[in-house]
Amino acid sequence: MDNNLEPHTQTCHRLGIKPTARILVVRLQAQTLQFYRDGGLVRAYAVSTGLRPPSNVRHSLGTPCGLHEIAERIGAGQPPGMVFVARVPTGRHFNEFSEEENRANLVTTRILWLRGLEPGVNRDGDLDTYSRYIYLHGTNHEEKIGQPASAGCILLRNLEIIELYDEVRTGDQVWIGD
Repeated sequence: MDNNLEPHTQTCHRLGIKPTARILVVRLQAQTLQFYRDGGLVRAYAVSTGLRPPSNVRHSLGTPCGLHEIAERIGAGQPPGMVFVARVPTGRHFNEFSEEENRANLVTTRILWLRGLEPGVNRDGDLDTYSRYIYLHGTNHEEKIGQPASAGCILLRNLEIIELYDEVRTGDQVWIGD
């Protein structure tokens, strides 16, 4: 087994949760996401996580740490660069938005909505990843991939989030940390 899976495996064991066959490991310091299937590395991606320090607290704008699962998959069939508002496609590519609108990190292409699996860490109350609307999603700022740039979400290049979206399923686990 890959050593990068050890924190994930230990957390699953501590919580009494069986590891899933497909696992995403997000490394905050390295700004990478590694996709594993059956314990073997399939692909690594550069990502952008929170511009602010990692945090599981509501309104912190930090990327939450710990064990999560993919709660919902949104956006199948939408073209690369499609902008979503409140998880609904707008029908417009980010290039169709004004320069001012494009200054923000828009949610584009696909959404993998995360749910925390650790009560008191990233689940329930002010620590709840799902109610914070933390996603893996595409971005209109691909030039920032590889450095912290988000308001807590995990950003991928638009074609890469499509590739990843097609490989993972609801319930697959996501471990976020260093």
